[in-house]
Amino acid sequence: MSHERNRQRPNRQFGSHVVKRQVKELRRSLKTLKQEKIRYIYVLNSIEEIGSVEIERQPLWNNKKHEHGPFDIIGDVHGCCDELEQLLQQLGYQIGDRTNGDSQASSFWDFPVYAHPEGRQALFLGDLVDRGPRILDAVKLVHNMVEAGSALCIVGNHENKLMRKLNGKNVKLNHGLEQTMAEIEAIPTESRDAAVNELQTFFKSLLSHYVLDDGALVVAHAGLREELQGRGSGYVRNFAMYGETTGEIDEFGLPVRYAWANEYRGKAAVVYGHTPVLTAEWVNNTIDVDTGCVFGGKLTALRYPEKSVVSVPAAQVYAEPIKPLDYDPLDYDVASKLNPKQESDGVLDIADVLGKRVLTTRLYKKITIEEERAIAALEVMSRFAANPKWLIYLPPTMSPVATSKLPGMLEHPAEAFDYYRQQGLSSVVCEEKHMGSRVVVIVCRDQSVVEKRFGIAGSGIGICYTRTGRHFFTDPTLEAELLARLNQALTAADFWQTHSTDWVCLDGELMPWSAKAQGLLKQQYAPVGAAATHGLHAAIACLQQANPSAEVTQLLAHYQQRSELAHKYVDAYRRYCWPVNSLLDLKLAPFHILATEGKVHTDKTHEWHMQQISQFTQADAELLLTTRHKTIDVGDEANCAAGIHWWETLTAAGGEGMVVKSMDFIHRGQRGWAQPAVKCRGAEYLRIIYGPEYTLPENLERLRKRGLGRKRSLALREFSLGIESLERFVAKAPLRQVHECVFGVLALESEPVDPRL
Repeated sequence: MSHERNRQRPNRQFGSHVVKRQVKELRRSLKTLKQEKIRYIYVLNSIEEIGSVEIERQPLWNNKKHEHGPFDIIGDVHGCCDELEQLLQQLGYQIGDRTNGDSQASSFWDFPVYAHPEGRQALFLGDLVDRGPRILDAVKLVHNMVEAGSALCIVGNHENKLMRKLNGKNVKLNHGLEQTMAEIEAIPTESRDAAVNELQTFFKSLLSHYVLDDGALVVAHAGLREELQGRGSGYVRNFAMYGETTGEIDEFGLPVRYAWANEYRGKAAVVYGHTPVLTAEWVNNTIDVDTGCVFGGKLTALRYPEKSVVSVPAAQVYAEPIKPLDYDPLDYDVASKLNPKQESDGVLDIADVLGKRVLTTRLYKKITIEEERAIAALEVMSRFAANPKWLIYLPPTMSPVATSKLPGMLEHPAEAFDYYRQQGLSSVVCEEKHMGSRVVVIVCRDQSVVEKRFGIAGSGIGICYTRTGRHFFTDPTLEAELLARLNQALTAADFWQTHSTDWVCLDGELMPWSAKAQGLLKQQYAPVGAAATHGLHAAIACLQQANPSAEVTQLLAHYQQRSELAHKYVDAYRRYCWPVNSLLDLKLAPFHILATEGKVHTDKTHEWHMQQISQFTQADAELLLTTRHKTIDVGDEANCAAGIHWWETLTAAGGEGMVVKSMDFIHRGQRGWAQPAVKCRGAEYLRIIYGPEYTLPENLERLRKRGLGRKRSLALREFSLGIESLERFVAKAPLRQVHECVFGVLALESEPVDPRL
């Protein structure tokens, strides 16, 4: 039959021996299919049978993506039914009617049923049996909740071992199985067989793992790598129950488990148990909630999607652990040891940042990082950047206002007010633009906070870094002094208590500009200024000695004008420079309280930021500078005129200009997300940027054609990534997820956008 069908098919140039070989291999494989633990095998023996078959795609039993919870995911119970009942009550579950069937078999399940009044589901991670004092009670409780629809349960390795024992396999009675069998043996003889059948039926129904909440959540007894999630096979089931071992045995005689969670990069959160830990900690979007209740630890539940942990302590030590819960293989002070998440975050994988990547943020949705940009960012990050654990945020670039049409002006506040008016805003905040360098400052109350929250030991109480992630100071002593003074000011202003935090991330400007740009001044600005002034001075002297004529007079006037502009250029950058010999020569002007413990303060107005910052800057006016600002009603013509006049006063006094910000930190306008801020720089500051002679009519006309589209797009994308990185850090996401956003900002900086904008 196969030969006949093969002859009728076109483009078949192989002989009949191929069909014979295929049939032989098929018959051989049929004998071993059951060994692969495939539950259903269908063999079709005729053309008629093949023709009558209908194929219907069905989701695997572990596919519960349609279940969105909320869930209370409970770790290994191991017969600790007292603690389980206490935990369920603490989680808000209530006792309903007892389950008590009429038959002898169903009467085995006579036990209270727990349910949550708000419809939450408990989700048990297996290992209900062995070791504890009330093993069968725990099984009954879970079974009844599953039957009532108020719980889900997956299989653990201890249920698997018990099943093998009940099926007559030669299983060694150890690791608590002897206690489970003792409880089963204590069931009256006349109902024992029926009870065993009930247990077997229940345990056989338990799956290896579940994929829930549209794939955002995976639960498995011992965890599950990303490529195994949602699949069904003997290997997947074994991994889910036992995890993965290295093949080695530790000093306690236990298998050394492979730390799969340290390398996990999946999008789904994986919640598991199996290996008892002292405290449930997130590691790379995974969390082990087996906190060793039966060993005298705690019984723990993870509330999902809240991701909060609820625990009850064990009433006593029911079984002595072979390995202590707080075992430290390095044998050093446990109190100073970094937690598992911090240990995992200690090394970043280069594969997480290389190649073309598409990053998803809450604000801008998808942001593409091209491969060549990633390579440029890697060069900067690997050679110059500070410890990545500090880099929870990089400031975005800022777009200038639209080009002004006023005579002799390139930028003017009127365009800023008009922009935000078109975005549907009623008011904006105008802040003085300081003559310094952008700096991100992280300061903690003490060194212990640095170790606990950032996972960094021996690095003082904080850091100051640039907008490209480099250390701001080359002198660590000067940095330590600044951070200590800032810490004192925060403490004096009662900042820590007011914001319920022990760390803060600030965005600001550090002055003078020369403190950071000394090399730029010496290598670029000063040589240009010196060459221009000396060269033009010599040219003017020669022209003054020449025979007077209309042409010479005109040329002399031109060179005198250029000389005047060169002197203005020198005067402009000199305003930003003064010697820095000690901390007394520095000024720090914070303008954003970016984040504190548990909060990213982008939900506050810029007025709020200014008010909160002024409270602690006043505590140390010698070092800290309060940013001058004004609130402008963009719909009030007189108020806008007052804002323009303020800008003119600032720039006439040699100031850089001002930054105009939407009142809300984040504003979605009529045309999408509005720029969070636009800069409006004074004419003399722009001389530093565009050169001494940029105000000459021919140059100014050319500059008016500058395109701002790319700069605006870049500013929004970097802003979105910056906010995303802060939100991920505050939510205690893995460092790699925080770092990919920070890395993304740095990569975008290499886009071909005019740096003068």
